[in-house]
Amino acid sequence: MGGRPRVTSDGEVVNRYRATDMRDAAGHRQSDLGQSDLVGVGKVRLIEFPRAEESRGSLVVGEFASLPFMPRRFFSVYGVPPGSVRGEHAHYECEQLLVALHGSVRCTVDDGANRREIVLDSPSAALYVPARIWGIQDDFTADAALLVLASLPYDSGDYVNSYDDFVQLVRPQG
Repeated sequence: MGGRPRVTSDGEVVNRYRATDMRDAAGHRQSDLGQSDLVGVGKVRLIEFPRAEESRGSLVVGEFASLPFMPRRFFSVYGVPPGSVRGEHAHYECEQLLVALHGSVRCTVDDGANRREIVLDSPSAALYVPARIWGIQDDFTADAALLVLASLPYDSGDYVNSYDDFVQLVRPQG
């Protein structure tokens, strides 16, 4: 499709994908992120990104302004040997958004009182992990590729590496 992009009557730009394709199964437009607070661990939540699927492939869309924080860093985790465990820490300040771009990974989140396991297996779902949540990633499939967006640049002083120290940090003082 060359030339100027098509625009629908409501002003939506259409490039190769039809405007109706840029909605998820619930009908949300690409800028409307679906969010679920059903995780039950602190303020951890699942975020569903809109996706478009057609015969030429699939597309997942997210706008940085719609995320729970503005990413300042990203990294990817892949090629994880069977049985290996990643994470096993919390952050004092840094927030993270985890997306399984390929394959699947089990994520455990813990706020010191509640613990939950979530399997990420679609690039259209992200797990938001706020600061002061203990996180573990394991059970990576051989083809798993995990993208992590972080709210802060790397700082070794932001890590809580001992679960006992983490529990002391988040336990209400009384």
